[in-house]
Amino acid sequence: MASPVTPGAEDRLRRWLIRRAGELRGRPLAIDERIPVGTLGSLVLERAAMAARGLARFPTRSPRPFVGRGVRLRAKHRLLFGRGVTFGHGSLVDATSVHGVTLGNGVTVGRNTRIECTGSVATLGAGLAVGDGTGLGTDSLYGCAGGITIGRDTIVGNYVSFHSEDHVFASRELPIRDQGVTHQGIEVGDGCWIGSRVTVLDGARIGDGCVIAAGAVVVAGDYPPYGVYGGVPARLLRERSR
Repeated sequence: MASPVTPGAEDRLRRWLIRRAGELRGRPLAIDERIPVGTLGSLVLERAAMAARGLARFPTRSPRPFVGRGVRLRAKHRLLFGRGVTFGHGSLVDATSVHGVTLGNGVTVGRNTRIECTGSVATLGAGLAVGDGTGLGTDSLYGCAGGITIGRDTIVGNYVSFHSEDHVFASRELPIRDQGVTHQGIEVGDGCWIGSRVTVLDGARIGDGCVIAAGAVVVAGDYPPYGVYGGVPARLLRERSR
């Protein structure tokens, strides 16, 4: 019968796994000590598999991303990324656009998230640019026809949607689908937190350090820095304290 792992050996293994996980991710990780060693080992193996997929998808490029299972990447020549970028399982990135998709160092595209840069073949879309350290949550949609810019170190929650395109409906005589679209673009600053199930519409400009409450609808207009906004449509609830 095999002898159990001693506490000292388990501690050394834990430290090694945490160090290896940080190396694979490209930055140090804070990991709760209560997480079992076996779980850490599984995470490291999963990360290594994602690194291998990145090598297979981008054999001649460096740095290479971490690529999850079932990831679809279209117009890869228009896709630029820094170190430690992750494409979560089942995500889609279609970079077909004027400016393509640029993802800074450490950007994470969450599971099942879709980035679509062109909404119609009639008009080539603008694209997406995301700053270092930003996380794009799971099960989200980024419609980048009019262009989306998101700053550094911003958190985007799950089930969030961005729509940088708006339909014209001025005429009652013509079907809305025949009246064309407008593109103002969307801007999100540095260090923001966009809550779960938020909808951000074309023309919204969210300043640095803003918090958008879960379920809010952010319409066209300016949202000054360091405000907490919520509601439908989103309005200022309070300013963040210093």
